[in-house]
Amino acid sequence: MKIPRTTLEQWRVLQAIVEYGGFAQAAEALHRSQSSVSYTVGRLQEQLGLKLLEIHGRKAKLTEAGETLLRHAEELLGEAFKLERLAYSLAQGWEAEIRLVVDALFPTPLLLRILREFAPLSPHTRVLLSEEVLSGTDEALITGRADLVIGGRVPPGFLGDHLLDVDLVAVAHPDHPLHRLGRPLDADDLSRELHVVVSDSGTLAPRDSGWLGATRRWSVTSPEKRIALLCAGLGFGWIPCHLIEEPLASGRLKPLPLREGQHRKVPLYLMFAQPRLAGPATRKLAELIRACVAEGRTGMNSGSV
Repeated sequence: MKIPRTTLEQWRVLQAIVEYGGFAQAAEALHRSQSSVSYTVGRLQEQLGLKLLEIHGRKAKLTEAGETLLRHAEELLGEAFKLERLAYSLAQGWEAEIRLVVDALFPTPLLLRILREFAPLSPHTRVLLSEEVLSGTDEALITGRADLVIGGRVPPGFLGDHLLDVDLVAVAHPDHPLHRLGRPLDADDLSRELHVVVSDSGTLAPRDSGWLGATRRWSVTSPEKRIALLCAGLGFGWIPCHLIEEPLASGRLKPLPLREGQHRKVPLYLMFAQPRLAGPATRKLAELIRACVAEGRTGMNSGSV
């Protein structure tokens, strides 16, 4: 296995000469003697068998070959600095990876805001984000495939902090038979129509949730697919208000006039898989989740993010 003849130090010295305009200026910036800077670049040119610099008056200018090589060397220098920062982060105990599992009911704009704020605070921590429905979040905790979870239920043996309540409203297309009845609706009216739900993503102990009175029931794999079906006039369902602001405003969906139960609230909790083993990056992300949710809770309760 060969070892490169040139070093990152040599390329950094060359970069400094070009960046600061000369040998003396580079020596001052690098806190080295001018003779050391001259020797380093001279040795680099000797090893490569190429002239990298030309002196014009008091300024040092790259040759055509020097420009090409330095451009590639700057990429290596950037990666080297990233590597050192990563090593520093790991030395401080920051995790290289966080597995975040989020219930599909959690508002995406709020999640994006949280991740945008987290990214610059822990640039070397990779976030593995997955979305689950119903018992899928429980399963992620129980099977150990998550570090941090936002879910609708705290499984036995775990602790969780209440984050927010997601407001769901019963809706259907304005031309749906339920709307054409022209009167307040009850459970018997709903039981005769198609109810569209999102299927549980868990496999160990899948569960049903919400109203189970309809004899006809379709299951889809995502909230977006369910909204598309309802907007197409297929069935009714309880949908998070923050997901259907546009369909409601445009008239593609309309709240069902239920005598009772038109609105439902689903709580979401924040849970650590192993609180005692959670590292600083995981705890920082949890802190941001709590803070961002607290700031946006009023908007969420009114149906907007």
